[in-house]
Amino acid sequence: MDKTDVKILEKMLSDARMSYRKIAEEIGVSPPTVLARVEKLEKEGIVKSYSALLDHEKLGYDLTAIIDITAAKGKIIEIEKQIAKFPNVCAVYDITGLTDMTVIAKFRNRKELSNFVKKDLSLQYVERTNTHVVLITVKEDFRFVES
Repeated sequence: MDKTDVKILEKMLSDARMSYRKIAEEIGVSPPTVLARVEKLEKEGIVKSYSALLDHEKLGYDLTAIIDITAAKGKIIEIEKQIAKFPNVCAVYDITGLTDMTVIAKFRNRKELSNFVKKDLSLQYVERTNTHVVLITVKEDFRFVES
């Protein structure tokens, strides 16, 4: 990746609906250059997909939980894959430290969170969970590219 690729990615991250012609105009290259670069970035798996950035609170998901999970020895990957399939799970991180993984999930209310922790996370081989409820989200934005 070079500086042109980074500029293209920055434009795409700020507005994924921006046309290649507009991106080209703003960064000073031709539209075919932008098209070729984007196709290369997609082929290399740097651009994985396109989606809308939603305000989950406006959709009724007022609770964000960060849940640390300890799994039985040798079962971490299996548990991570199962948890990743739950629709309200935004992220599953395999981590170092006292626990094996951290899950970020969104819920409409405390009852949904409670059901998730007590029922959904009662998977075989889950040994322990530690749930943190986010009080205020200061920043939540995974759209960045190192420039």
